[in-house]
Amino acid sequence: MTGKERLPVRGAQGDLLRLVATGQAESRAELARLSGLAPSSVSLRVEELLDAALLVEEGAGTSRGGRRPRRLRVSPTAGLLAVADLGAHHARLALLDLSGVPLVVEERPCDIALGPETTLDWMAAAFDDLLRSHAPPGVPLRGVGTSVPGPVDPATGRVVSPSRMPGWNAFPVAEHLGAHYDLPVLVENDANLMAVGEARAWPGCDNLMVLKAGSGIGCGLIVEGRLHRGRGAAGDISHVRVRADSSAICSCGHPDCLEAYASGAALMGALADRGFAVHRPADVAALVADAVPEATALVRNAGRLIGEVLTVLVNFINPDAIVVGGSLSGAEPLISAVRAAVYERCLPLATRDLEIAVTRTGPDAALLGAGSLLLDAVLA
Repeated sequence: MTGKERLPVRGAQGDLLRLVATGQAESRAELARLSGLAPSSVSLRVEELLDAALLVEEGAGTSRGGRRPRRLRVSPTAGLLAVADLGAHHARLALLDLSGVPLVVEERPCDIALGPETTLDWMAAAFDDLLRSHAPPGVPLRGVGTSVPGPVDPATGRVVSPSRMPGWNAFPVAEHLGAHYDLPVLVENDANLMAVGEARAWPGCDNLMVLKAGSGIGCGLIVEGRLHRGRGAAGDISHVRVRADSSAICSCGHPDCLEAYASGAALMGALADRGFAVHRPADVAALVADAVPEATALVRNAGRLIGEVLTVLVNFINPDAIVVGGSLSGAEPLISAVRAAVYERCLPLATRDLEIAVTRTGPDAALLGAGSLLLDAVLA
């Protein structure tokens, strides 16, 4: 199995390595300009990174006048990151290189209702299986990360009062995974990781709202180019109270939460009551694609309710874009209803240049976000 080693970098080296890994710089001159370090200091640290086989220098980069510089990139042997996007009934697992490029992505069934120990031990075994099967020989594992579909205390890596994760409250997820891997461990809310992963696909948009519409509903916020966590629950719209024709009790125990009407779980329950066989949110989207009236009406109403909740955030934050991902994002009536509510209810100045669109990174957004934040932890 691939070895587990700590990354041999110091502060300034880590900053330079991250600039290359994230594609912000590909030459020594760009590193000097972006880092503020003297060119001689940059050259010294780059040589150290080259000697450590963390960077490679090859080909010719983009010329800014004069001779074209040699292009820097992260070495393919610099290391791997093992990341997971944990859902209620499945998990997407991946091995990424340090630039965040997936080497392999697999989706496997799992059940978080079995409890944290069983689920996390299963995840560690799945990571080890991926490493045995797909890791290039001699390339070390540098860090491990996972999303969870619930609030996470950023200071402790523990899940806090999750409504759909029985037995997980206050469980030390990071510590448990750390017992398997003596490496940096990242634990973060799934919508937050989606936001980080999606942000790289929206250059020039410093303020993003990324909605996850799956079994539950979540929202991640990118403010001034950085993930906004607050105390760990920033952007959580799932338990905002909405007006509805009838009263429904949410999984949190309160009546009339957005999640009780607009989540994939709520829509599946409503369709099952009408005699439809639905087992996951993607089945709801499939019924909408087949123009089933009952499914289309429910999804359109869900989009309207989501849009009304987002209206408050749009007026408050003024994002550049609202991005919708998750299993329900393929249901066009949901997107259309969100757009209609937001454009109708928000101030004209808030929506003048606002784009509301489906995810550009697709189902791997949270994995890419995990890789980005995990690299920060590895280089810290």
